[in-house]
Amino acid sequence: MIAHNSPPARYHCASFTLQRFARPTRNEPQLYPMSLLRALAAVSSMTLLSRILGFVRDFIVARSFGAGVATDAFFVAFRLPNLLRRLFAEGAFSQAFVPILAEYKNRRGEDETRHLVDHVASVLGVAVFLVSLLGIAIAPLLIYVSAPGFSGEPEKFALTVELTRITFPYILFMSLTALAGGILNTWSRFAVPAFTPVLLNLSFIGMALFAAPWFDPPVKALAWAVFLGGVLQLAFQLPYLSRIGMLPRLTSLRAALADPAVRRILKLMAPAVLGVSVSQISLLINTVFASFLPHGSVSWLYYADRLMEFPSGLLGAALGTILLPSLSRLHAQERREEFSATLDWGLRLTLLLTLPAALALAILALPLIATLFHHGAFDANDALQTRSALVAYSVGLTGLILVRVLAPGFYARQDIRTPVKIGLITLAATQLMNLALIGTLRHAGLALSIGLASCLNAGLLYHGLRRRGAYKPQPGWRPFGGKLVVALIAMGATLWWSMGVQTDWLHYTSIERVVRLSVVVAIGMAVYFGSLALLGFRLRDFRRQAAD
Repeated sequence: MIAHNSPPARYHCASFTLQRFARPTRNEPQLYPMSLLRALAAVSSMTLLSRILGFVRDFIVARSFGAGVATDAFFVAFRLPNLLRRLFAEGAFSQAFVPILAEYKNRRGEDETRHLVDHVASVLGVAVFLVSLLGIAIAPLLIYVSAPGFSGEPEKFALTVELTRITFPYILFMSLTALAGGILNTWSRFAVPAFTPVLLNLSFIGMALFAAPWFDPPVKALAWAVFLGGVLQLAFQLPYLSRIGMLPRLTSLRAALADPAVRRILKLMAPAVLGVSVSQISLLINTVFASFLPHGSVSWLYYADRLMEFPSGLLGAALGTILLPSLSRLHAQERREEFSATLDWGLRLTLLLTLPAALALAILALPLIATLFHHGAFDANDALQTRSALVAYSVGLTGLILVRVLAPGFYARQDIRTPVKIGLITLAATQLMNLALIGTLRHAGLALSIGLASCLNAGLLYHGLRRRGAYKPQPGWRPFGGKLVVALIAMGATLWWSMGVQTDWLHYTSIERVVRLSVVVAIGMAVYFGSLALLGFRLRDFRRQAAD
């Protein structure tokens, strides 16, 4: 239970202690752990909506197109601009831009901050427009490099090139969307950027259901859904930027490039590409490996990755989104103890929620896949092959989300070199594991290598923060971890028993799957959180940490 004493106060949560954050000055709005938790709830709720619609989208795509030549071509075509979005727009750009934007907002005033936004928008807009044109022009080369196995099948290769040319402008729209999202997050308007992915899913659903018959081949409708979704996501955020007075205005490119802050951002971006996006680069390289495997391998990895992205986006992306602006502000104000305490809060919350999610994904892999995707053209073999990939991915779920929490600890301090070194080590380790595992485990080996590499990445980031004194664990980690282990054992045993024979799920009707899976998940959650409650843990402790 929480002990709320008079200042200096400490909050006690499940046998561990967090130092209470200092009060803000009148003109200095701050994010406390409580407001961070509210922000996390807002972002996670929007992300949950997006993920639910994402599963509806994948259900429709799997039912309509299955897992074969057409879907392999589309997923490779979509992965290229999507990778660039994560690398440059939401990855390196956001990690470089947000800390400097927070610094300007807290130290330079509104006018200089607005000029920074205008200059960054001008440079980014021109750069990604040129990248989009280049990507369209050299699409055959890109496919040859990213999926060389397709080159032996002319029709599949040609279709992938055509789909790539349709989807490539997505990087333009999403880079500008990431710029808008970074600004809104710095102003604590977290829910708006978190909602925008909903529009992409709605675009997919609408095009797959109603427009596919009008295209030849029908899979082209999915490519145009990507294009339309990018336009909608950018347009949605513009009114909110206008409301806070930060709607970007185009300026002279020469003047923008002469801005010292823009140069700092560009300098930080170059190495940040590797530091923050190693997992995405690994996914691209995995596509190269998977292109030589049997038909459907790319699609099996895609569907497994989509299930992994549910908890990863729900918590990992949400935590990374809210932590970076807060940590950047705390670093700018030299509030080191609160910086460390905020990281500790994020790490505990990550383990509390991701460890059971990873265990549940591994145990319930086939029931989940059968319920969501085993319909229409997605047959039993597709379900079993996707299961092996999902089980392998689940090994690294916690590591993947911990990276989202730990990496902002470096970027908020504008420390780029350390994550880059760690990223290079992780990338090399991933490829060595790919070579070692693909021969026996095939596509599941590719998934396992990414999972193990994510754990390595998180461990090295953690060690780096500890060594630099940026993070010091708060008291109570040992009892906290012990309670989690007991609860996880109880939940795992319950899920395994209540699930029954896995292969039976392939023969249940759709309604039976949904009902049975809902019951099993509900029982598992009740056992997990019930066990923690019996051990003295209370979730409300997190919600009341900074009640003021």
